[in-house]
Amino acid sequence: MNLHEYQSKFLFAEYGVPIPQGKVATSPQEAYDIARELGGVVVVKAQVHVGGRGKAGGVKVARNADEAKSHAEHILGMDIKGLTVERVLVDPGADIRQEIYLAVTNDRAEGKPLIMTSMEGGMDIEELNRERPDAIIREHVDPIMGLQNYQMTVIASAMGMPRAHWRSFAKILSGLYRCYRESDAELAEINPLVITGEGELLAVDGKVIIDDNALFRQPALTEQRDISGEPSSEREAREAGITYIKLEGQIGCMVNGAGLAMTTMDMTKLYGDADGIGPANFLDIGGGASPEQVAAALRIILSDDNVKCVLFNIFGGITRCDEVAQGILTAYNEVNPDVPMVIRLQGTNAAEGSQIINEARIPNITSANTLTEAAQQAVAAVKEQG
Repeated sequence: MNLHEYQSKFLFAEYGVPIPQGKVATSPQEAYDIARELGGVVVVKAQVHVGGRGKAGGVKVARNADEAKSHAEHILGMDIKGLTVERVLVDPGADIRQEIYLAVTNDRAEGKPLIMTSMEGGMDIEELNRERPDAIIREHVDPIMGLQNYQMTVIASAMGMPRAHWRSFAKILSGLYRCYRESDAELAEINPLVITGEGELLAVDGKVIIDDNALFRQPALTEQRDISGEPSSEREAREAGITYIKLEGQIGCMVNGAGLAMTTMDMTKLYGDADGIGPANFLDIGGGASPEQVAAALRIILSDDNVKCVLFNIFGGITRCDEVAQGILTAYNEVNPDVPMVIRLQGTNAAEGSQIINEARIPNITSANTLTEAAQQAVAAVKEQG
C-alpha cells in the first residue's frame, strides 16, 4: 500500500523527522488560505501515486497566496500518467543548499533491512545506482539487534556528511528506521533530505510503502489508503481476499498457491513466447477458496480485454476441486464469457469437480491432465483467435 507524500511526511514527523509545516488542499481556495497562513514562498505539489510530477507540471513554486491559488487551479483535476489529481500539498518554500537521499528498505536476499543513502539526493536512485553505484552508501541492519549508534556514525562518515550535521542526521535516521519497522513498511524514503541555508536538515519529500500482508496490524494506516489510483480489478481482488496482479499477456490464469501460479505463468510463457503469447495475470485464490471467491476471480480475469483464454490450474488440498468447479459455473452463468477455457483439476475431489464441469456441458471448455498439456492447449486457443 502506497502512502501519498503528505501522508508519508506526516508519519515521519511522528518519529521526530523534521518536515515542512505544510497542509493539504482539495480546492484552489483552500490552497490560497494555506499559502496566506504560511506566508512567503510556497510549493504547490500534486498528490498522486506516480513519479514525474514535476516534469508533468504537477509541482509549482508560488511567490504568494494568489499564485498558489492559480497553480492549484491548474494542478487540481490534472491527469498525470492516467491519474487525476484530487489534492495538493502546500508546503513552505525551503532554502535548499544540499540534497541528500535517505531510505530504509528490505533486502530480501540478505533477509535484513537495508539503509541506502547518498549525498547526491534529488535524482532517481535507480539512475544513480546505474551510473554511479559508488555514490550510494549501503548498510544492513540486524533485525534482532536493531540500528546501532556506531552504524549511524559509520554511515554519516562514509557518505561525506559534514560533521556539524552528524547529530541531526543520526536523529533523523533513527526516526526513519523506527518508522519503517513499526509501520511494517517495505520502503521508507526521504528524497530529498535537504540541508537548508540555516544549516537545518529537513525532509522535503517522502515516500512510504506498507506491506499489504501486515495491514491487519496497521488499522490507522489502512484507513489512509487511497484507492482512486488503483485498478478496479486489483481493488476487487483485495476485497475478495484474492492475490491478483495484472500483466500484459493473453492467457488469464487462475491458480491456487503462489508457487503453482508462478509455475503456470512460466509454462504459458514457455510455449507461447515465440508467438508473443503469455500470462495475462498472476492470480492466487489461496487455500480453502470458496465458490464465491472462485467466481470473483473469474470475473476479475475476464474484466481484462486482453484475455483470450482462461487457464485453471487447481491442485486440490485445502481447496476442494468440486468447490472450484461450482465457482466456475457460478461465474460463467453471471459473466457468459465467450473465450475458451482450459481446466486442469488434480487432488482433493478432482473427479467430482470434473463431473460437475462435464455435466454442465459448457461450450469452449477443454480439460487437461497435466500442466504441460493445459499450457499448450491455452496457447493454441489464443493462436486460433488470431
